[in-house]
Amino acid sequence: MTKFVSLDTFDVRFPTSRSLAGSDAMNPTPDYALAYAVVRTNADDGREGHGFAFTIGRGNDVELAAIRALEPFIVGFDVEETLADLGGFARGLVWDSPLRWLGPEKGVMHMAIGAVVNALWDLRAKRAGKPLWRLLVDLSPEELTGLIDFRYLSDALTADEAVELLAKGANGREERTIELETKGLPAYTTSAGWLGYDDDQLISLSSEAALSGFSLVKLKVGANQEDDLRRCGLVRSAIGAGVGLALDANQVWDVNVSVDRINALREFELSWVEEPTNPDDILGLARIKRGIAPIRVASGEHVPNRVVFKQLLQHRSIDIMQIDACRVAGVNENVANLLLAAKFGVPVYPHAGGVGLCELVQHLAMFDYISLGGLSSRKNFDPLIEWIDHLHDHFVEPATIVSGRYRVPELPGASTQMRAESIDEFSFPVGKAWIGELADPEAGTGDLNRVGGRHPGGLAW
Repeated sequence: MTKFVSLDTFDVRFPTSRSLAGSDAMNPTPDYALAYAVVRTNADDGREGHGFAFTIGRGNDVELAAIRALEPFIVGFDVEETLADLGGFARGLVWDSPLRWLGPEKGVMHMAIGAVVNALWDLRAKRAGKPLWRLLVDLSPEELTGLIDFRYLSDALTADEAVELLAKGANGREERTIELETKGLPAYTTSAGWLGYDDDQLISLSSEAALSGFSLVKLKVGANQEDDLRRCGLVRSAIGAGVGLALDANQVWDVNVSVDRINALREFELSWVEEPTNPDDILGLARIKRGIAPIRVASGEHVPNRVVFKQLLQHRSIDIMQIDACRVAGVNENVANLLLAAKFGVPVYPHAGGVGLCELVQHLAMFDYISLGGLSSRKNFDPLIEWIDHLHDHFVEPATIVSGRYRVPELPGASTQMRAESIDEFSFPVGKAWIGELADPEAGTGDLNRVGGRHPGGLAW
């Protein structure tokens, strides 16, 4: 019998704060990081399951402990039985009473469950010889709904409704699959608009993005109103009228402030504004949505579970849903989130602003496009997925963009497997990348600033 023999964890961090890549109004000097998990079996086939939770540095200490707490739920269990019932496996982790108490179904523990569940999907896809998107597309509606925990959802979405959505959504699936494989999935870029970039860098990268075929550029805002006005003007001039402009405030504003600050930027023809306030403030987001219409409100990368997504949709608080591959309890819960969005007729533009997120979430976006793209409500909007242009080379199969479109991943698995050399180099604090940082007390990285007693924003602790 093939059994799981280990759940190994790695603390992988990148000193991105050195270049201010990833900087925004809430997180001025983030070090992109992965609490990385590898599931191994006693099969002599070389296949492993790779998953992770995305953090921005010191949070890895807590997240890795949470992932390791899940070891008794997997090590020693039968591989075939577990992979054949990933719905039951995921529900078993989420419903474990002592661990559930820490959420429930949110936060560090829920993200840890997502890391392990995603690692098992990676392994299942490898054993099936398929990329994850294809594995999901090939599942029947009944198999897909069997993955979902419908507890707390039945007032908005039942299992029968989900099966019906998937059956109708498959209309034209073959044509969409061919189109996806030949043309790829449209992307927008955030790489040009990090808050820490100076004006020259902002103009250069925005112009380059427009020329490269991206249909939309997203700009970080929220720190200073005068800076927002100036930077929006620079980007709009750089990209021209034919390219969309979205803004991301990363939760820094109060509700009334959000309305005022966004309305002050109307002249720049905004496509949407992302996370203007606290992502859990369902009624506040609804108020902002009414106050800035017809500018759209987008949110979701920090939404902790399917229940909050359900309420955001029920109260019409968002115009765009942005799922995150690592925030909720893995592939299973994101299938539920995609079905909720389909039920309420809201487009899904997945969040991918972080290391490894482009690689993993592209599979979910492609599944969504193929398996639910036949719904009449989906004909009102085009698919779109976020892109950032750094740290992809650390993965065995890096996400790839050609002319502003994601190319379809072809290798079996979830594209989550990192190169062994990258894990060694960026393991914290012993990897070569960090030994150099530790030797330089003025390095300025987010992690080391805290260790050295300085707040990344310059305030004393």
